[in-house]
Amino acid sequence: MDSVVSSPNSVLANALGQVEDVLTPYLRAARPKRVELCVGTQINGVPHIGTSLVQALTFALAARLRDRHQVRVQVAFTALDNAPHESVQDPASGHIYQRALAHAFNPATVDRQIDSLYRPLFDALSSRAAVSYRLETYTQQQAGPGFRMTWLRLLPRIEAARWWLAPPTGTPHLRVPCPAAGCGWAEKHAERTTVRPGQDQAATVAAVCLQHGPYDVVIRTGGGGYLDLSTLYRNLVKELAVQLTPDTLTVMIKGADWMPGTLLVNGALTAAGLTPGQIPARVFCPQIVTATGAKLSKSLIREGRAEPMDLGDEWMLDTRKWPGSPDSYAARLLDTATVLLSHPRHFFRDYSAQEIARLMETRSVHAR
Repeated sequence: MDSVVSSPNSVLANALGQVEDVLTPYLRAARPKRVELCVGTQINGVPHIGTSLVQALTFALAARLRDRHQVRVQVAFTALDNAPHESVQDPASGHIYQRALAHAFNPATVDRQIDSLYRPLFDALSSRAAVSYRLETYTQQQAGPGFRMTWLRLLPRIEAARWWLAPPTGTPHLRVPCPAAGCGWAEKHAERTTVRPGQDQAATVAAVCLQHGPYDVVIRTGGGGYLDLSTLYRNLVKELAVQLTPDTLTVMIKGADWMPGTLLVNGALTAAGLTPGQIPARVFCPQIVTATGAKLSKSLIREGRAEPMDLGDEWMLDTRKWPGSPDSYAARLLDTATVLLSHPRHFFRDYSAQEIARLMETRSVHAR
C-alpha cells in the first residue's frame, strides 16, 4: 500500500502500529461486550465525497475492530433532520428565526430523502464490510428517553457548561420550536429562551415566536416539545448519554475538521461532571481539502471563493453523479479506505480533492 500513497510521519502515527490502536486504551479499560461507531451528517443537501469517505471509513474501521478484537460491532448513523432549512429575521426584534428540515416537511418526505441519498450507500457498505448498521433521525434521537433524561439531568450543571457551549454570549442555543400547528419556527440564538426545571423529570421552556408571540413547552423524558440543540450542545448531551450504556464502547467518528471543536465539547463535558477518563472515544477521519488548504466545500465553490471541480470530477460534490451504481461507489470507497487504514501515517492527515479522486479512480488501487 505504501507505493500507492506517500505520507509524512507524525507524533501520533509514530506511536501506533495500526490506526485502530488509538482505541486500545478505551477497549482495555471498558472491556465492552460490543462496539458502536457513531457517524452523523446533516441531510439538508446532496452528500459529497467528504461525507461518503467518512461513512466508508466508519464501516471499514468497524470491520477491523471486529476481526482484530473479536468483538461485536455496529455502525449507528444519525441523519440530522434538524439541519436548518430556512431562516428569516424578525423585523420587530432583529432576532433570527430558523425552521429545521424536520419542521418544513412531513416525516414521509424526510424519509424519502434519506432513502434516496443515503440508504443505498449504507446498504452497499454494510453488505461489503459485513457490518450491520442502524439509522435514526435526530427527531427520533431527541425523542428518546435516554437523550431527554440526560438533558434534564444536565440542567443543574448548565451554568458551569454554558461558556463552553457558547463562548461569545454564554447562552447555549436551545431551540424548542413554536408548537402552533404548521409553525415550527424557533429563535436561532435563543436570546429570549429560558428554562425552568420542574418536578418529576420535566422542565418548562419559555420562548417567543415571531408569528404567535410567547409560548411555553414542557419537556419530559417521555414526551413534550421538540428539543433542538445547537451542534456543540447536541454533542454534549449525546456524549453524556453514552454513560447510560456501559457495556457498549461508543466511538464517535468525525471528520478532522471537527477536532478543534472538541476542545469546547471536552470543556463542557468536564464542567458537567465527567472525568477525563469518561470522555467518549473519538476517531477523526482524514479531511479533504482544496488547493488553498480549506475544507472541500460546496458553498465556497458556489460563492466563487474556491476553485470549481473539473467536469469529470463533479461526482465529488454530488455523489449522485458517480458514473456507476451505489455498489460500485461503495466498492471504490472501501478500497480507498483500505489504503488510508493501511498505516497510521496515511490516516491521520489531510488529502487534497485531487488526490482522493486519483485514489478513487486509479485501477491499481482497486485491483483484486
